[in-house]
Amino acid sequence: MTAATLSVESLSWGLPRTEPLLQPTSFELAAGQMLAIVGANGAGKSTLLRLLYRFLRPNTGRISLDGQDIWAMGARQTARSIAAVLQEQQSDFSLTVREIIALGRTPYSSGFGGQNKADNQIIDAVIERLKLTALTGRMLGTLSGGERQRTMIARALVQEPQLLILDEPTNHLDIRHQLEVLRLIRGLGPTIVTSLHDLNMAAEYADTLLMLAGGHTMAYGPANKVLTAPLIKQGFGVQAEIQSLHPSGHTRLTFHL
Repeated sequence: MTAATLSVESLSWGLPRTEPLLQPTSFELAAGQMLAIVGANGAGKSTLLRLLYRFLRPNTGRISLDGQDIWAMGARQTARSIAAVLQEQQSDFSLTVREIIALGRTPYSSGFGGQNKADNQIIDAVIERLKLTALTGRMLGTLSGGERQRTMIARALVQEPQLLILDEPTNHLDIRHQLEVLRLIRGLGPTIVTSLHDLNMAAEYADTLLMLAGGHTMAYGPANKVLTAPLIKQGFGVQAEIQSLHPSGHTRLTFHL
């Protein structure tokens, strides 16, 4: 599995004759890095993610993987290059965990049936990596939130994407499962873009942060440059107290009105 450099240039989107939900946005993310998009509700996070996985076509701008415009790719190439794990998941696919994960190989299918030996080797490797072996015969609806999230991440990984996009992957999970999921995705291999509500988790796990407010870019860079008291006040409407933890150097934030 390889990672790609993600380049976003002057990207914007909105419905006709309305104020854009995402104002022109530009950034570059190095191959294999993890970007956390943060911002209050309505900031434009989900819109940006939908543009990145080609659900929405931008009004302006360009998205490139290793210099190639994603809208110049065919549908099959896009599906092989970009995988997304979304918040909106069906509670039960009427499939086993292994069958759900195997769906990720669809972009490589010749159209003549099931998986070949190479597909099964990739599926088996991902199942083992995500510690899902004991769950492969279970139905999705019988899993815990953390197990379900790992299953959907596994389905995305067997696509062998260069770019993995996750929309609030810790949403509705308890603290333990939040930490498990973030530790898992941090070392997966592809370039990763994720939206996160929890600023402390974003600061700890992401290489780079992008803060949005009202569709505008507030800041882009490492946590100590993005998560400042003035920017948090402007972007979230709360006061923040910021502590640098030693020896890790991580930022710890507390909030009050």
